[in-house]
Amino acid sequence: MVVTVSLPQAQPRPAPPLFAAPVRNMAFSNIISVSPPGRLKWRGQSYRCAVGRAGIVATKREGDHASPLGCFVLRRVLYRADRLAAPQTSLPVSALAQDAGWCDAPDDAAYNQAVTMPYDASAEMLWREDPLYDVIVVLGHNDSPVVPGCGSAIFMHVAQPDYAPTEGCIAMAQDDLLDVLRDCDPHTQICIMA
Repeated sequence: MVVTVSLPQAQPRPAPPLFAAPVRNMAFSNIISVSPPGRLKWRGQSYRCAVGRAGIVATKREGDHASPLGCFVLRRVLYRADRLAAPQTSLPVSALAQDAGWCDAPDDAAYNQAVTMPYDASAEMLWREDPLYDVIVVLGHNDSPVVPGCGSAIFMHVAQPDYAPTEGCIAMAQDDLLDVLRDCDPHTQICIMA
């Protein structure tokens, strides 16, 4: 007599993950997110920030006092070497010159670009008496290509003590901004959401 015994079928093991990296190394963790009411999130931390006084808009126009909706790369960091040490970051960093400016004249060939002051067309002075531009992160907004009138000088910079709204930039406490920059690299993007 032959006895047949039914054995349970072996269950396949789940495949191991392709890589076992901490969340901070994954692509989505290289996004700085900004959302109302003035919160910036980066690598599990949340920071207070200020945005443009006209809010966040999908169609940015020169002088509208709004922050642009969208995702932008961080181009470079400028800082006041007479007031603080160079920020620690993997982004390109350079000291701000006393004659540094940024053209905001839509009809000028240097619109939304760094210029040397004094400049013949309208331009914003970057060397300021107040500390707002002690650290500037140039965002890749309207720069590839530059479209006249679609906004200029969109930066991350130091906030006023009361976090007053900006002219369209994203502003944070200086210590918070420096903390965020430590982990930023040329692949980091800031996403400004409505």
